[in-house]
This record gives sequence, C-alpha cells and structure tokens, in this order.
Amino acid sequence: MAKKRPQTKAAKRPQLTDGEIPVVGAREPCPCGSGRRYKACHGRAAAHAVTELVHRPFEGLAGECDWVALRELVPAATAALTLKDGLPEGVPSVTLATVLPMAWPALRRDDGSVLIGLQNDTSSGDISRDLADTLQRALDAAPGQPVQGRRAPADGPRLQDLLDPEAAFEPVVHSGFEFWVPDSENATPEVTASLERANAAAIPTVKLAGVDAAYWCETPEKNHLRWVMPHPEEQLLDALARLHAAGRSSLGDGTRLVGSFRAHGLTVPVWDLPSEVGADDVEKPAAEFAERLAAALATDAPLTADERRARGGLTNRQVTLS
Repeated sequence: MAKKRPQTKAAKRPQLTDGEIPVVGAREPCPCGSGRRYKACHGRAAAHAVTELVHRPFEGLAGECDWVALRELVPAATAALTLKDGLPEGVPSVTLATVLPMAWPALRRDDGSVLIGLQNDTSSGDISRDLADTLQRALDAAPGQPVQGRRAPADGPRLQDLLDPEAAFEPVVHSGFEFWVPDSENATPEVTASLERANAAAIPTVKLAGVDAAYWCETPEKNHLRWVMPHPEEQLLDALARLHAAGRSSLGDGTRLVGSFRAHGLTVPVWDLPSEVGADDVEKPAAEFAERLAAALATDAPLTADERRARGGLTNRQVTLS
C-alpha cells in the first residue's frame, strides 16, 4: 500500500480587509486568501448586490416621478443635471437624455459637455448605481468619445450620491432627437441614420404644465394621459376607487380612467382621451382632478361596496413595467 505523502503546510497568505479585495474572475482564487474560489467567497456578496432589484431606484432624487416618466414613457426629452461637487474642469454641462444615438450609455461631446442616456438596458438590479457609474466614466472620457456599457462595481456610488438633491429637475420634452447633433451637417452617417429611425418611431408627447409628472401622448386611434404619482400604491388605489365609484375619475367628456401600471416603485394612472383632445385641452381638467384626488387621499373611511368593486377593477387592469 502506498504511503501517503506528508502534507506540507501552505504558506500563509496575508489577509485583506473587505475594502481591499479586488474583483477577479468567478473561478479564480479569492484574493482574501481563504483558499476558496472568488464566486464562493467574497464574490457571493458582490454578485448578490449586482442582481438584487432596487424597486425605487430614483427615490430621494429631485423629481422622482419625472425620472420614472423619462425612463418609461417619454420618447425624446432632456434635463440638466446638477452635481453635488460642481462640474469638473472642462465639463461645461451634464445633461440627462432619454435616448442617445446608437443607444450609447453616455457621450462626451467635442466641447466637453456630457450626455447621459436613461433608457438603456442596465446590467444590475440598481439603475441608479449603473447610471452613476456611467456618469463618472463620462466625466473622465476624452471629448468626442461615447461611453460603453459595463457592469457597475457593487460598492460604487449611486445617483443620489452624485447629484445635488436641492437642484430642480426640469425635463424638456422634444418633438424629435435633433438635440443629439448640434451640428447636423457634420454628423456621421451612422448617427444620421440612427436619428432618422428614432424620429420616425417617436410618439408625440407633451408634459402638462399645471400638474407634476403628467404626460399627454398622441397615438393613431386615441390619445392618452399617463400620470406618474408619488403616493403609496394602496392609498392611491383607494382614492382612485372612491372617485371612480362616484363618477368623478374622468378628465371630461369622452375621457376614461382605464387603469394604471407600476414603474420603478410608483403607480401611473392612465386615461384614454378622444383623438381630438390635445394637451392644452386636458390642462384644466387635470388640475381639477388633482384637487379631487387630494380630497380622496385625505379620506380614511372604509371603502363602500361600490368602491371596493371599482378598486377591484382598477387592480385587475394594473400591470408592472419594472
């Protein structure tokens, strides 16, 4: 019988603190010195942080409801962003955009200004962290260069860490994507083609002036109003049910509250509008509805049988986008 070879003691590796452990390949030895593979050691927490879904990624940002609208509802819009620590030297402005040409995550223009795309796919469950990583890399990019997507570090900052929470968030809705190319004559053929495709697909959209985060849009058969609301979902659905049961949930003749959807932790009621009802036509009815909704939200009496039925109908027609 063969003798077992005497085991030699492995040289003791210096132990690293959690903050010093770099990211390595999943099957490589963990740099902490444990002897286990990275994916079974410190990579486990990193992978969990990357995949865990943050249900309200824009919570705490100024204009959270408009962030959700620009992410999910609005084809072409921009909004100036204000950084907590001010703009770095050589960066005259930072602008959020719904979409960028070629679906770039970000672009550093020739003049040094930065554009960040909001509607791109993200690699983790935290859109805020992914966008913050893209923003930081765009600030350091060479002028004239796009920024490519990547998986953000699990311990990286979020938008809430980089943006000034006191600065106003004021989206500007555009009829097309001409804001991509300040000098359209010098645009590359690829960007020009991307611009033409994007403009052809854009649904006409208008942000209402009299209420927050409400967006009118035009479609071939009927128009819609989609209104991102900040209220807790259960409380909002109760209030909408009270108004619906009382026949007070519409925005005027021929309009109808048809349901709602969830997006990034917020609820978005949707109204069908006749095709002849434009954005200006719905401004006053929307402001009046906001007053009725505020009164209904302040009511804590139990729902009546009719109101429960109305709530059930609204809930059955609710979908979740994210």
